[in-house]
Amino acid sequence: MGLQGSQITVIGGGIGGLAAALALRQRGADVVVLEQAGEICEVGAGLQVSPNGLRVLEALGLTLEGAVRAGAVSLRDYRDGAEVLRLDLARLDGAQAYHFVHRADLIGLLADGARAAGVRIRLLQRVSGVRMGAQPVAVIANGDSCPADLIIGADGVKSVARGVLNGQAPARFTGQVAWRAVVPNTCDHPPEARVHMGPGRHLVSYPLRGGDFVNLVAVEERRSWTEEGWTHRDDAKNLRRAFARFGGDVPALLAGVKAPGLWGLFRHPVAKRWHGEGLALLGDAAHPTLPFLAQGANMALEDAWALAACLERDGLAEGLGRYQTLRRPRAVQVINAATGNAWKYHLSNPLIRGAAHLALRAGGRFAPGRMVHQFDWLYGYDVTQAV
Repeated sequence: MGLQGSQITVIGGGIGGLAAALALRQRGADVVVLEQAGEICEVGAGLQVSPNGLRVLEALGLTLEGAVRAGAVSLRDYRDGAEVLRLDLARLDGAQAYHFVHRADLIGLLADGARAAGVRIRLLQRVSGVRMGAQPVAVIANGDSCPADLIIGADGVKSVARGVLNGQAPARFTGQVAWRAVVPNTCDHPPEARVHMGPGRHLVSYPLRGGDFVNLVAVEERRSWTEEGWTHRDDAKNLRRAFARFGGDVPALLAGVKAPGLWGLFRHPVAKRWHGEGLALLGDAAHPTLPFLAQGANMALEDAWALAACLERDGLAEGLGRYQTLRRPRAVQVINAATGNAWKYHLSNPLIRGAAHLALRAGGRFAPGRMVHQFDWLYGYDVTQAV
C-alpha cells in the first residue's frame, strides 16, 4: 500500500527510534523525530549487535565501521578466570556475524543515515503527553504540539506513549544492580565476550573500537534499590570492592575504571497493547529487557523494521495490528530467556556451582556445536524475511 506522504512522528532519538525513522522514510513517509536531549549522542557504553540485529542494519543500507567482530563467548570462573565453556561463534552460519560496537557509534550511524534520507530530527523536544485519534498529537512540554498521521513511542522504559496505551504498571526491582564502564584495553582483551561468573555477581567484558577499549558490565545482587535510571554515578572503589575476589583479567580491567555508571535492574511486563488509534510502541517502550542476553538494541532494531514493513504492506490501520501480532510473542520469548540467565551466573553454593560448571565443560567438550546452536532461534531469526 505504501507510505508515500504519510506524516509520522517518532518520540525518541535512540536506536529504535532512529532505525524506525530511517526505515519509514525509505518507504516514502515524511518523518520527524522528537528528541528531548540537546544533541543526538550516547556516551560511555558498548553493546552487542548479534546477527538478528545486523540483518536490519544491512537491510537499511548501513555498515558498522570500527566494530569488533566477535569470535566467541567465553564463560569463566571468577576465582582465576579459568574458562568453563567456550561458545565458538565461527560455528554459526557464515552469514551470522556478531559484533561489539560503542553505543555512540551506532547512534551516530543511524542518525547520519536518517538525516541523509531526509528525516527531520528536532532536539530539545520533551514530549509530556500524547493524544490519540484520527490525527494524533504529541504534546511538547513547552506547550507546542506536533500533529501527525501516526505517532511512534520509542521513548524508553519511562515511556509517555506506553502509559497512554496501557496505564502505569509498576516495575519490580530484581534484586540486582549493574555498573557499566569503558576502560582502555591494557590486558590485550581478545575479540570475544567474557562472562566472569561468581557467587551473587558476574562481570561481562568485551572489546570496542578496534580493540582499543573494553566495555564492562558488572552485576551484583542487592536487597534494595531506590530508583531506576541510567544516569547515576558511583565511586569506582565500590565496584572494585564488590569484585575483589575475582581473579584473571578482572583486577586489571577494574583498575582502569574512573567513574562507573550504576543503575538498578527492574523487571517490567511486556506491554499488552502496542498500538491504538494513531499510536504505536517499539523497543523498551513496549518490552524493556534485562541485560542478560544482550538483546535490547537488537530487539529495537527488529521492531523498527517490522513496524515499517507492516505499515508499508497493510497501511496505517491494519499494519499496526499485524505488527503487534508478529512482534509480541518474540519479545516475550527473548525477555523470558534473558530473565532466566542471571541465576545461572550467580550460583553461590560451591557444590552446586561446581556441578554446573562441570556440566558446562562436558557440553563444551563433547557437543560444542550443540552448545552454540541452542541459540539458533535467536540469532538465526531474520525479521526482514519474517514480515
